[in-house]
Amino acid sequence: MLIFLDIDGVMLPCKSWVNPQNLSDGFPAFSNKAIGVLNKIITPDTTIVITSSHKSRFNPQEWKDIFKRRGINIDNLFTLAPPSFGMSRKDEILNWFKFNPSNEDFIIIDDDKSLNDLPHSIKESLIQTSATIGLTEEHFEEIVSKLKSPTITAP
Repeated sequence: MLIFLDIDGVMLPCKSWVNPQNLSDGFPAFSNKAIGVLNKIITPDTTIVITSSHKSRFNPQEWKDIFKRRGINIDNLFTLAPPSFGMSRKDEILNWFKFNPSNEDFIIIDDDKSLNDLPHSIKESLIQTSATIGLTEEHFEEIVSKLKSPTITAP
């Protein structure tokens, strides 16, 4: 299973009136709710694809360490290629599918509204969060219903 994962607005609620707490690695702490949901959907065969605007700040091993410090163990992780100038998140994801055809189950967890313009075959796997709230338990049921994988089931 692939999880295309944004950070701001998903793992880290973005509230302009709150200064996020940075951990020792200099990156903000994730929401406990988002950590809980992500831990419930990650399986040993899950691959996380970082789509965040932060994706180029760290290499894949550094991202794994960032997640591990926050209580999330990820074995398979990579980032989307840095975007060409002016490329939207939607275009980045479409570009990935163009060059990486796959029959693997996937979900996209993101707050980016440009993703509403994805083709239906991809958009049906979109879990859109509220930027100020992030990933919550309410999204878990939606994730389960969108995934075909029998390894993820609602409790």
